[in-house]
Amino acid sequence: MNTLTLVIGNKNYSSWSLRPWLFMKHHGLAFDEILIPLYAEGSPAALRKYSPSGLVPLLIDGDLKVWDSLAICEYVSEKFLDGKGWPEDRRARAVARSVSAEMHAGFQKLRMSLPMNLRACFDWRDMGEDVGKDIARVVEIWEHCRTEYGADGPWLFGRFSIADAMYAPVAWRFHIYGVPLGEVAANYAKALVQLDEMQVWHAAAIEESAVLPQLEARALWPL
Repeated sequence: MNTLTLVIGNKNYSSWSLRPWLFMKHHGLAFDEILIPLYAEGSPAALRKYSPSGLVPLLIDGDLKVWDSLAICEYVSEKFLDGKGWPEDRRARAVARSVSAEMHAGFQKLRMSLPMNLRACFDWRDMGEDVGKDIARVVEIWEHCRTEYGADGPWLFGRFSIADAMYAPVAWRFHIYGVPLGEVAANYAKALVQLDEMQVWHAAAIEESAVLPQLEARALWPL
């Protein structure tokens, strides 16, 4: 029996659930998984049964509950991975934490206009200045981290880190919506999307039947 349980939402839509799930799977940690569909009848009560915030994801470790994506990744890194979720170098670690926190708190226009929907595929359409600024900032972060800190591997800081897990849903968004990228950003996004664990998540998302119209974006992105 696994000691860890991760409570998540729909794999097709829940970008926040993907982050700790990917980080834990990539590092080979065993955990049980409870999926509670988002916005379904009975879901709020089901979520409250597990999560103090009523939101996903939530990690359960014995009598401890951790209910935030970034906090879950940091907890797992500290307890099970000897801190390997962050780069060893102090400067790189500071930057990794900074870009992870920026992803955690920002990019609202990108999130709203390009919701994660793994069953969809669109041709790129300009979504306006605010979304363009968010996309440009993500690309700037990726290019800077890959150039300055990524020499030892294909990830933002060489070795796969919490920062990569935090940006994984953005890689899916860029892929889904056909966002044009330069070489460095395109190669990084491709590496993320092609990860075995990401493909496992994607396959499960495709099998889901739930449709959330508010996350389909079909009014803006007709199929």
